[in-house]
Amino acid sequence: MNKPSPVHRRHLLRSCARAAALAVPGWAGLTTGARASVATLPAERALALRHLHTREHLPPLVYAQADAYLPPALQTLNRFLRDHYSGDIGVMDPPLFDLLHRVQAALGGRAASLSAYEVISGYRAPATNQHLKATRGGGVATRSLHMDGRAIDVRLPGVPLAELRDAARSLKAGVVGYYPRDNFVHLDTGRFRT
Repeated sequence: MNKPSPVHRRHLLRSCARAAALAVPGWAGLTTGARASVATLPAERALALRHLHTREHLPPLVYAQADAYLPPALQTLNRFLRDHYSGDIGVMDPPLFDLLHRVQAALGGRAASLSAYEVISGYRAPATNQHLKATRGGGVATRSLHMDGRAIDVRLPGVPLAELRDAARSLKAGVVGYYPRDNFVHLDTGRFRT
């Protein structure tokens, strides 16, 4: 079995500490803005996902209740959203799941009855990111938030891509990237920009 590199190990430890802080009631790790956005969410929050590369399906999974993220559910989501090139498992930023939940809510009742989000990319290991940057003609950011577990590329069957983008933009939270040629919307928990 390969031993993780010191850089990857440090990233994993930092991310685990962040996830542990977020799982504690009282929202110890959340900024004031993030606390405000979580406060407007329903008490129980769930997501359903289908990964286009691994062909795995995650039925609706409750990942948060009230002001606490649920560590077993977060572990399931981390594994599901692993780097599909290398198999490396990162630690996803729990507010990213809230962003996905809020986008679905912004689409209205119609979105709740639709199928799962289709995931194109979740976590990306630094080595994978470097390889993609070198081979994709500049279409991958050098310091991609995918490497920090703070980004996801998705689409939602039954919702036009532009409508998904507009719902995400209406929240004025994080980054919304629109890639109609590749048929996905990029969402991350960085500062708001489009």
